[in-house]
Amino acid sequence: MADLILIFVAGVFGGLLNAIAGGGTFITFPALVFIGVPEIVANATSTVAAMPGYLSAAIGFRRDIAELDRALLLRLTGWTMLGGAIGSGLLLISSNAAFAVLVPFLLLGATLVFLRGAQVREWAARRRGAVTAFGAGSMVPVAIYGGYFNGGLGIVLLALFAMWGMTNLHVMNGLKSWLSFALSVVSLAIFASGGKIVWIPAIVMALGTIIGGLAGAPVSRRIPMPALRILIAAVGFGMTAVFLWRLIA
Repeated sequence: MADLILIFVAGVFGGLLNAIAGGGTFITFPALVFIGVPEIVANATSTVAAMPGYLSAAIGFRRDIAELDRALLLRLTGWTMLGGAIGSGLLLISSNAAFAVLVPFLLLGATLVFLRGAQVREWAARRRGAVTAFGAGSMVPVAIYGGYFNGGLGIVLLALFAMWGMTNLHVMNGLKSWLSFALSVVSLAIFASGGKIVWIPAIVMALGTIIGGLAGAPVSRRIPMPALRILIAAVGFGMTAVFLWRLIA
C-alpha cells in the first residue's frame, strides 16, 4: 500500500509537471525504480502511465491541431509510430544491466535539454532548412528516442518543429501532445506483448497523472515559471546523481 501511495503521488506530480513545463519523467521513472521495479520495466511503465495525460492535452489543443493539413498529420503520426515501435523494440532487447548504465546519462541529457529548452528551440529556429520540413528523416530518429526513453521528448519535438519552420506555439504544443500520445500507444502494445509493464502500478500512476494534468492550469498561474524550471532541473540533476551513485556503488 505504501508503494502504491508513493507512485500515485509521483503520478500526480509527474502529470502536473508535464502539464506545466515538462519533466514528469524525472519523477515517475525514479519512483518506480525505488519501489523495486527493474529499470527497463520502470521505463516502459512510466511511458505507458503518461499516455492519458498526452491524450487529454491533445484534446485540449484539438482546435489548434485541426489547423494542420489532415494528410500531413496522418503522415507524421505514422512516422512517429514507426520510430516509436523501433525504439520500444530496442528497449525490449536491452538488458537491465546495459540500460542501468545508460540511465544516468539519459537523465542528464534530458535535464540539460529541458533546462535549455528555449535556447534549443531558438537554435533550431535559426537552422530552418537544415532538415527537410516534416520529413521522415528527422521525425523517425526523434520517435526512436521517444520509444526507447521518454524523458525530454517534448522539448526535442518542439525543437524539431522549429527546425521545420513552425512558429505557432499552440499548434506546436498540440502536435507535440498528439504525437506523444500516438508514440505511447504503440509503445504500450509492444511493452505489453513483451511483458514489460507492471499493470497495477501503471494504472495507479496513470490515475495520478490525470489528476496532476487537470491541476496543471490553475497551479501554473500561481507558481513563477523560473522557479518551477529551477525545481524541475534540480530534480533532474538529483536523480542523475542518484542513479550514477547506484551504478558505481
